[in-house]
Amino acid sequence: MTGAAPIVRNLTDLPGYLISPDDTVVLAELAGPEQGSSTSVFLEIWEPGGARPLNSHAESAETFIVLSGSGAAHSDDQTLALVAGDVLTLQPGSEHRIVNTSATEKLYTITIMANDGGFASLVTRGTRVPLTMADLGVLVRSLA
Repeated sequence: MTGAAPIVRNLTDLPGYLISPDDTVVLAELAGPEQGSSTSVFLEIWEPGGARPLNSHAESAETFIVLSGSGAAHSDDQTLALVAGDVLTLQPGSEHRIVNTSATEKLYTITIMANDGGFASLVTRGTRVPLTMADLGVLVRSLA
């Protein structure tokens, strides 16, 4: 036993973040190093047509569970279509980006990053933005 108390947080108390002010993807840290985990878990919300820049994590696998919407995953020289219900795993070191291919609907994922490598702190140093009840309702219907 570690003696550490479990941590409970409510989704309605969590802020979203933009890594840089002009980003089109909001990330909300659900769990990570601040909660004592080396694995980080995020709710990610891509605006219609939104994308994150090409990026890579040398020692971190990244898994995306698509909750709602549609997109395209670009990883190294491959492009894969994504729809709700898909589970995408990107290998450590891959150069990748996800693009929301819809012009009208948001793309929502739960994103899990093993061996965070400082990514959560990069996110939470960004610009804080509110999450809407509609966004949280993708996870918990009663909040919609």
